[in-house]
Amino acid sequence: MSDQLTDDSPETLQGGYDLMIEVDGVMVPNYDATMVTFEEGDIVTGTVVRVDKDEVLVDIGYKSEGVVPVNELSIKKSVDPSDEVSVGDVIDALVLTKEDADGRLILSKKRARFERAWQRIEKAAEEHTPVEGTVIEVVKGGLIIDLGVRGFLPASLVDIRRVADLDEFLGQTLICRVIELNRFRNNVVLSRRAVLEEERRGVREQILDRMNVGDFVTGTISNIVDFGAFVDLNGIDGLVHISELSWSHVNHPSEVLTVAQEVTVKVLDIDRDRQRISLGLKQTQKDPWQEVFENRQVNEIVHGKVTKLVSFGAFVEIEEGVEGLIHISELAQHHVEDPSEVLRNGMEVNVKIIEIDPDRRRLSLSLKRLEPEYRIHEDAMAQELEAAEETAAEEGAAEETAAEGGVVEGGVVEVGPADSDLVAADADGEAPVNGAEGDVELPEQSAEESVEADVAGSAEPEAPAAGDEEAPAPGEPEGAAEGEPEVAEETEPEVAEGSEPEGAATSLGLSDEVFER
Repeated sequence: MSDQLTDDSPETLQGGYDLMIEVDGVMVPNYDATMVTFEEGDIVTGTVVRVDKDEVLVDIGYKSEGVVPVNELSIKKSVDPSDEVSVGDVIDALVLTKEDADGRLILSKKRARFERAWQRIEKAAEEHTPVEGTVIEVVKGGLIIDLGVRGFLPASLVDIRRVADLDEFLGQTLICRVIELNRFRNNVVLSRRAVLEEERRGVREQILDRMNVGDFVTGTISNIVDFGAFVDLNGIDGLVHISELSWSHVNHPSEVLTVAQEVTVKVLDIDRDRQRISLGLKQTQKDPWQEVFENRQVNEIVHGKVTKLVSFGAFVEIEEGVEGLIHISELAQHHVEDPSEVLRNGMEVNVKIIEIDPDRRRLSLSLKRLEPEYRIHEDAMAQELEAAEETAAEEGAAEETAAEGGVVEGGVVEVGPADSDLVAADADGEAPVNGAEGDVELPEQSAEESVEADVAGSAEPEAPAAGDEEAPAPGEPEGAAEGEPEVAEETEPEVAEGSEPEGAATSLGLSDEVFER
């Protein structure tokens, strides 16, 4: 009977004669032949028949249903099976074990996705086509994207500009390009920026085609850097250099602009090959220099404020955004070594315009050519100098008081920088402290040590000059033992004419003349 069966016989199951067997003279279906044949590692397709909290049952046409443990459902770290699959879903699964210790068929949904994903990713990398995935984690330095495998999207490649908060992308579906692939390490590195730049390349070309030098365009500040600000012109960024931000001096672009601010700028230059646009912001503002050139003239006296002192002169702002230079030779009738001798930053002065150069946009100013009645700066300078002298006098008085007292608060003797080594030597030799009461024995001293004692304010006599007879200093009792003078009252010693410059005995620092002596 089996010999009479053909592929078109209604009694024959699809698949051939092997699907029908004869049992006791009767042809019956061969159910074993209808079961799916597979090996461990194969990917099979089945239907979800039950979803439990720790596993999912899948009918793949085998003699028993396959089991997908919860940890084999997804590449996510923790999942709820009901969030991943539902009853009736058709899924792919990889056969892990045909029969475990309990005789169950163990499957893995995530490993099937992994294998299929690698095939898709490798093909996309070869053909330079983008891939699509969902952001499942925010990690240090970037995003993790579910592609069937864990793809890493660095933060610097998430967008064309740096993204401050990556959490806003969590759960979003992103289209990226594969830039690095390593199957051995299961490493996939992605770039969304590459896709966005490619999309914008066509937009940039259109913008550049319709844009011309001299056009005024509107955009949004996208980024601020030390050398300028970038303006988003709805698809292409242009740069406003710091020198083109304002007619006045700008220390940093943030003084003028803020990110996301809408501005109108002028197109200064277009590099179509490199797709770069140079923009200007100050060109949209009134040019203060033009007013100066039109309304000011040489020999005119104007009022201004000193904005900067340099080695060769001083800059004075006479109008908002307009600065002129007073050369150092034009500061005063006498020779000036440093502009700070005459002016201070922020000082208001009258100046005379001595040259106007419209081509180079320069003004030359002068103080010394001012008529006396206009020289208000001298009074201001005199007040500043007077205040400085008062401060110096107060500091000098405090130092002199400390020197006369000998011992300052805390028991430390105040000395000048030039005397520190000498006083340290006195301390090692247990020299007397100025102002001590009673007779104090002193070690024998050389001429230099005697000078040092004079400088410290003691009453020890000055060492005699060569060829002179030794004489006691004023105020010293006659007959004092040589080398052991008594400490006399603190009076200024008399100095032989020409032996020491006036005032040397009262100064804490040793003068050059003293060392020469």
